[in-house]
Amino acid sequence: MSFDDLPRFHRPARLAVMLSGSGRTLDNLIERIQSGEIPAMIPVVIASRDCLGAQKARDAVIETHVHEKRLDPAWLDALCDTHKVDLIVLAGYLKLVPISERTRNRIINIHPALLPNFGGKGMHGHHVHEAVIEAARRGEVNESGCTVHFADDEYDTGSVIVQKRCPVFATDTPDELAARVFKLECEAMPDAIKLLIERNEAAARANNPA
Repeated sequence: MSFDDLPRFHRPARLAVMLSGSGRTLDNLIERIQSGEIPAMIPVVIASRDCLGAQKARDAVIETHVHEKRLDPAWLDALCDTHKVDLIVLAGYLKLVPISERTRNRIINIHPALLPNFGGKGMHGHHVHEAVIEAARRGEVNESGCTVHFADDEYDTGSVIVQKRCPVFATDTPDELAARVFKLECEAMPDAIKLLIERNEAAARANNPA
């Protein structure tokens, strides 16, 4: 089943957020949802460890699950069914998510570089920004950015949904580049979610004309 064959999303769309760290992307999504910018809600959060992001989810009264081992796809399917999840948002989740027929084309990830470059296993956080800066010093690139893409069975190889770009400066440190890219991430993920909600609505109308 392709994304455009998925059933119509709920109104508001129901998001499961998966994270491994500070929860800054979760903060951003909650803020955008509360402002009305994203027509969605977050009924459940899954963390790969008991991190600050998991505590933020609990503080926001969101059902929170901590699973340090690789997820059982049947368990993830059941959780998605229980919460009627339309999209799973990987918000700094560092493990490869097992994909089933229930979750295929429903999982989106944000990566802090312009895929297909600087992706793959182990390429996360400062590892990415350090690699970009080294490539810039060799004259191979002059920009970075972020990519929101569909997750598939490998790291960072799914179809691109949204990309946003920024320059890489000769004086950049990994922290400076990371800060610039994160500002883009705060726009890219909401844009991607809104785009997919609109695309699902359009596909549902096309597949079921009145």
